[in-house]
Amino acid sequence: MSDPGLDNHRADRLQFEAWPPDLLAWFDGSNLAGKTGFTASLVTRQTDGRLGTSLLGIGELYAPDARTLRLALWRGARSARSLASGTPAALTFVFDGAFFQVQLDAAQMASREAEAAGLACFEAAIAAGEAQRVPYARLESGIVFTLDESGREATLRRWAEQVEWLRQG
Repeated sequence: MSDPGLDNHRADRLQFEAWPPDLLAWFDGSNLAGKTGFTASLVTRQTDGRLGTSLLGIGELYAPDARTLRLALWRGARSARSLASGTPAALTFVFDGAFFQVQLDAAQMASREAEAAGLACFEAAIAAGEAQRVPYARLESGIVFTLDESGREATLRRWAEQVEWLRQG
């Protein structure tokens, strides 16, 4: 016999292989200033076998369609080297009260403009995605940041350029 109290603690899971419409709209490259603070954690396996994390803002992510995510990473970042070598990745974030984990298979994209700015761009296919919610609590945020006012406009300009490079694919 199951304990009815345990049913209140079970997570609701949504599995997907394509972005739900609200996330596709979130990653559309528009209104970057209104989406600042959003942070995603990109987890990759490093050359020594350990896991590493890069934190990405909204200006480093762009979804050209429902099954794809493009990423702009600093060329020297461990995660960029891992993705360039074909290592799968997991992107995790909080959105609309749920915890998302998306498994990605990425390949490097050519972009002269991004490379000149010290970036490496990648196009990733969604291998599998999952969103989790629990009935007794709502996630309000994951890792959140605030842009420093002295560099806010420069960061937003850089993000707009990066998203444009990702759009060009």
